[in-house]
Amino acid sequence: MKLNGRRQSTNFEDRRGKSSGAKIAGLGGGGAIIVAIIMLLMGRNPSEVIQQVASDQMQTTEAYTPTEAEEQLKTFALQILASTEDVWDEQFRKMGRTYRVPKLVFFHGNVQSGCGNATSDVGPFYCSADECLYLDLDFFAQMPKQLGAGGDFACAYVIAHEVGHHVENLLGVLDDAHQQMARQGETEKNRTSVRIELMADYLAGVWGHHEQRLFGSLDEGDLQEAIDAAQKIGDDYLQRRARGQVYPESFTHGTSAQRMRWLKKGFSSGTIAGGDTFSQSYNSL
Repeated sequence: MKLNGRRQSTNFEDRRGKSSGAKIAGLGGGGAIIVAIIMLLMGRNPSEVIQQVASDQMQTTEAYTPTEAEEQLKTFALQILASTEDVWDEQFRKMGRTYRVPKLVFFHGNVQSGCGNATSDVGPFYCSADECLYLDLDFFAQMPKQLGAGGDFACAYVIAHEVGHHVENLLGVLDDAHQQMARQGETEKNRTSVRIELMADYLAGVWGHHEQRLFGSLDEGDLQEAIDAAQKIGDDYLQRRARGQVYPESFTHGTSAQRMRWLKKGFSSGTIAGGDTFSQSYNSL
């Protein structure tokens, strides 16, 4: 991506020198390996994977000196966040609405969010309770090693996906979906989660469409980097890698084919309206 000279968002908080003593609740069971990989690679809905820890845990401040590479990644993340602000502000104004920007929180190791405490093993995540995106920059360094998915636009896709959840939240989609999930059994709840995630992939594609239209920043091959990343985080791909077989009833993010399809669909369309993953049958997603 060509980002030289691009503005950086000021809507961030750097907590890399803070520690909350957070721990993720034990997973246990035979599915723990699969869930842990999914959490590591892309993150889960915080309301499902983050539990509030004891109230007597105190936040401490520790000396933390970021490397030059980390600071470059921070600059990159803030430039991408700024781009999402420009794109979604424009799109919301077209709908006669006001876009409320999210805050990006950088952390290292663990963090206290409005959805509870989390470690970096959760991966990047969005919390609707405080309208913040949480990111440990080490995740970007892990992507080529853990996923086999590298490139700057693959990292941009990760941020745009989490911002996509924020857009879902502002549109009321996320709250409606979570209310549905509270009434559903496990299989149906997982299917609703898939719909949420595929819509976020679509919205990440919409952002990419307008990023290119407004700034012409994408180089040849950039979109393919994001598509490759989407393929590597499909539930079927991860389960097959972990266990050698797949369990469709346990999918929470969608298959590789679905994630790539909805990302590409958003990039081609550039419109919010085309991303409705809730009005069609599950098998047609």
